[in-house]
Amino acid sequence: MAALTFTLNGKDTHSGARAGTIVTDHGEIATPIFMPVGTVGSVKAVTQQQLMEDVEAQIILGNTYHLYLRPGMEVLEKAGGLHRFNGWNKPILTDSGGFQVFSLSAQRKINEEGVVFRSHIDGSKHLFTPEKVMDIQRTIGGDIVMAFDECPPGGSDFNYAKQSMELTHRWLNRCWEHFHNTPDCYGYTQNLFPIVQGGVHRDLRIESCAFIASKGAVGNAIGGLSVGEPLDKMYEICALCCDHLPDAKPRYLMGVGTPWNILECIGMGVDMFDCVMPTRNGRNAMLFTSEGVVNIDNKKWEFDFTPLDEGIGSGVSTYYSKAYVRHLFKSGEYLGLMIASIHNLAFYLWLVGEARRHIMAGTFASWKTTMVEKLQRRL
Repeated sequence: MAALTFTLNGKDTHSGARAGTIVTDHGEIATPIFMPVGTVGSVKAVTQQQLMEDVEAQIILGNTYHLYLRPGMEVLEKAGGLHRFNGWNKPILTDSGGFQVFSLSAQRKINEEGVVFRSHIDGSKHLFTPEKVMDIQRTIGGDIVMAFDECPPGGSDFNYAKQSMELTHRWLNRCWEHFHNTPDCYGYTQNLFPIVQGGVHRDLRIESCAFIASKGAVGNAIGGLSVGEPLDKMYEICALCCDHLPDAKPRYLMGVGTPWNILECIGMGVDMFDCVMPTRNGRNAMLFTSEGVVNIDNKKWEFDFTPLDEGIGSGVSTYYSKAYVRHLFKSGEYLGLMIASIHNLAFYLWLVGEARRHIMAGTFASWKTTMVEKLQRRL
């Protein structure tokens, strides 16, 4: 089987936006792409069939920390990996678990070897090292696996961010060596992406980009953004990283974000995105639409029998009315959470698809300016 490949299909002449195609052993991914987050092997309130048919997702995420704790490696190995366990036959990306472990600030201890942490489920003690995280992700079966990194808080000062970045680089060396000295699992190629760190400090980010690029990986990720830093700083650092990462490799911005964040970062040269926002906000009655943001809980939608979003063309977004989905939320019906989650995911996939279409047509920059303003409106 073949390693991941990336082909650039088109570029916008007025921005850094580009359209490409990633090929993995589980299929092709047209970029820019949004990847639904399936934390514990499922995207919350959405079936795999709905992800394929209604959302038209091309790749989903699995979370190393959560899957390691439950169902555990023995179950996943005996199942033949996450693809066979959850019935998803397209590409899967697994994160390293780093963000989840480091968010447990009261329950973990970082040292050179790795991170000792306590399970949020039962308090049991565990150790994640770079080598162990590579083995876990091999067993989960991701087509794309992430290097183990430390994700410092958004407000980290220069010294902390520098120490954290240097630790991430040393851990990357260990990830890289171990990954390339262990076999792929389940008969298909698994691909390792390193992660750029450095907080909001330009010098550190440039240094980290150079170190990550020197590995010659098939793709690279930008981590440590959207973790509490100001929005303008997030955009500044994202643009800087895109300028310093290889043009011929896909760039993955981790954990970002709103629809307008995604369009702005596509314009800087990002190819891949993930975020829990579409499903989390959907379960809390917030719908993202092509005309702006809808709080479906509001009384103003009680007699609105128009579709959730006629602009995106098909599926649950045009089948169900605002009044009906509001009724489901008011009645505490699980179906409301499902429809809202599927709609938001379908909208995100529609949005990156439209971005790709405009990049290929040479109209992305002007379209993005109009859309960013429209998407932020509260309806």
